[in-house]
Amino acid sequence: MRALARPARLIPGARVAVVAPSGPVPPERLEAGLDILRGWDLEPFAMPHVLDAHPEFGYLAGTDADRARDLERAWCDPSVAAVFCARGGYGVQRMVDLVDWAALRDATRAAGPKVFLGYSDITALHEAFATRLGLATLHGPMTAAADFLKNAAAQEHLRTTLFTPEAAQVITAPRRARALVGGRARGVTLGGCVSLLASDLGTPGARTSARGGLLFLEDIGEEPYRLDRTLTQLLRSRWLEGVAGIVLGSWQECGPYDEVRALLADRLGGLGVPVVEEFGFGHCDGALTVPFGVPGRLDADAGTVTLDVPALV
Repeated sequence: MRALARPARLIPGARVAVVAPSGPVPPERLEAGLDILRGWDLEPFAMPHVLDAHPEFGYLAGTDADRARDLERAWCDPSVAAVFCARGGYGVQRMVDLVDWAALRDATRAAGPKVFLGYSDITALHEAFATRLGLATLHGPMTAAADFLKNAAAQEHLRTTLFTPEAAQVITAPRRARALVGGRARGVTLGGCVSLLASDLGTPGARTSARGGLLFLEDIGEEPYRLDRTLTQLLRSRWLEGVAGIVLGSWQECGPYDEVRALLADRLGGLGVPVVEEFGFGHCDGALTVPFGVPGRLDADAGTVTLDVPALV
């Protein structure tokens, strides 16, 4: 697996477009998130359809076509330095193939890569940016998400990654992290919400394997038997063959953690690679920002991922 092209770090005054590719966005949360970004000396603005509601399906932020157009227009605007997602939920898989990826590719060639930020359902877009554009992205807190708005630690780690990424080159897990399988590994970072990675299998432009990768996995609201089914699908499809190491994040609302831990050990322990648990990213308080598409080293026993290069140039 090769490293991907990294975008430039942000500087004071950078324009940041906020998009809503998935679920509906509460206006008060959006404004609170924009205020935080303004406090960082950024110039954030919401794209036209961010506060839309789908006419039939209340779990979607506007129509598929409008959500796709917002992403396109934000990315193709040469004055925009970064595109942040407002929230996750569900909906990216409905709109990802409606995006004009050729236009995004042309805009990237003309103006260079931009920062793209999100997590949860946004996993499908992380994969699309990697496979269709060859770009590194940031898996981290979203502008209108409650866990970002209320948590200073999550805000500060994201801010450091955006403005002084060399200071976030060593990503250290919380104290509760421990090795499920000890050891060290090298690879290129990738991953996200495990149910989304499994749902991506066989779709246009999907990654065919995690070979050579440091794979970050987390999820929310998936009972142990459903996580079992998802992980088993990734094993049966051979998508996990050749993975270099695995970093496990949060499993909020996925059942008793002892049961989840036993399942993760059962399904992933036989791969013969280092695995570290409770690394502190995903759907959790104080979530770390993790770059995808960047080469690095996992030390499962120490609970660290050390990037070979900063997340942003």
